[in-house]
Amino acid sequence: MNDEEARFADAFRRLSASGFRSRFRLSQKDRLTAELKGEAVIEAHARAIVADRLAPGEIPNDGRQTPFRGHPVFTAQHATACCCRQCFSKWWHVPAGRPLSKKEAEWAVGLITRWISRELRRPEDPVRPRRPKRGESGSLF
Repeated sequence: MNDEEARFADAFRRLSASGFRSRFRLSQKDRLTAELKGEAVIEAHARAIVADRLAPGEIPNDGRQTPFRGHPVFTAQHATACCCRQCFSKWWHVPAGRPLSKKEAEWAVGLITRWISRELRRPEDPVRPRRPKRGESGSLF
């Protein structure tokens, strides 16, 4: 394992110890999107999203710019603490208030794409039945 891969392995070990970060999973829709688009397209999306929403020095809505669902990269951003500059600074010790360097942006893209790849290799969670709404009996009869 080279130094870069060891650094990513350590990052995933740390993330897995966080109750908040470790609970993120790709939805069935996001898994399908990632599988259909392929690794290269998802990496291009990650690169564009990081450049637009994480890399600038000043982000007017920092802390609220990344949706929790709707694209596999969004879920991965939250799972890897690459969702906003506050989280990125706290977890990866990159100061907010200045643009990310190319190396820092690549680190974020690498974390995001590796997390998605790991998720796609993980068995899908079983589909849980929907809870009955108030007033519904839940019975089929």
